[in-house]
Amino acid sequence: MPDDVAMRTAARELGLQPGLLELAVQAGEVRTVRGAAAGSARCRVSRAELARLKASDGFPGSVRERLRVVDAAKGAGLLGISSVRFARLARGGFFTPAHFYVNRYRTVVWLYLAGELLAFEERRAELLSGSLPRGLRVLLEEGVDLRARHWRGRRVGQLSEQAAGPWERCAVRATVLHADAVGEAVPDPVERARLVALKPELVTVRGRSPASREVAEELCVATDDDEIRGHRLMLAAYLEEARASDSVRPAPPDGAPESTADTESGRPVSPPGQGSCTEGGTGAGHARRRARLLSRLRGRRRRAVRWCRDTGAGRPAS
Repeated sequence: MPDDVAMRTAARELGLQPGLLELAVQAGEVRTVRGAAAGSARCRVSRAELARLKASDGFPGSVRERLRVVDAAKGAGLLGISSVRFARLARGGFFTPAHFYVNRYRTVVWLYLAGELLAFEERRAELLSGSLPRGLRVLLEEGVDLRARHWRGRRVGQLSEQAAGPWERCAVRATVLHADAVGEAVPDPVERARLVALKPELVTVRGRSPASREVAEELCVATDDDEIRGHRLMLAAYLEEARASDSVRPAPPDGAPESTADTESGRPVSPPGQGSCTEGGTGAGHARRRARLLSRLRGRRRRAVRWCRDTGAGRPAS
């Protein structure tokens, strides 16, 4: 008997509709693993995870209650505020979407966990009436909308926690970066092929219309400069760790280029641990460089979330 099952099988065993299981994965209620087949990017659920869920108190009703989601209109009703105020708080980062869908008009409908909204009501009731914080008003006037960014941050955090090792964590960060950014951050085509082979799914788009898939795929890619810099810094740090963890150069997946020359520019690329992105050295050297990268990222994050600390908004994606 295999150690994991397909998503549809898992949904049947848990008594959930496939769409609800997908939501459970997006909300972090169900942990997934990659398929065992070479190059497979399909999510599966381990039998150990199925056993954990079935043994939880109140199963399956408790799982369904934790997965209760609402759109903006119902969320506003749940909190007793206007839809306009709910939208402003959501754009400002106070509510982090758990999921979304694209309707027939190609409009993104964000969904929020009801339990998280009720917890926010208890924690920050003062934001549900009266004037909004000045910092939030200024950001909204500038057109800031953190919903997609915070959803990406949520998914990246979940997938990073579930990653089996440093190369998998690299693949998670690379997933939300545009191909050009990944090419700059990872010049070695063999390493890029490895990240592509390990690329996880942020959201399932199979079976949707081409227009809906296009919108969904756009939401999976970081757009703001500071968000891109943050993911690239973390990717660089994880690459240091991944290269240091390999005793030998990783073998490319089937069909991947074997040359260490950049396939686009034709320029030779230094082996892992050398070149413009990294320097050769001992394990201690890798640790020092990784610490410097993380220190730079923390500094950027402190500046990016200063207003969030003052107002209590949701934390921007790391």
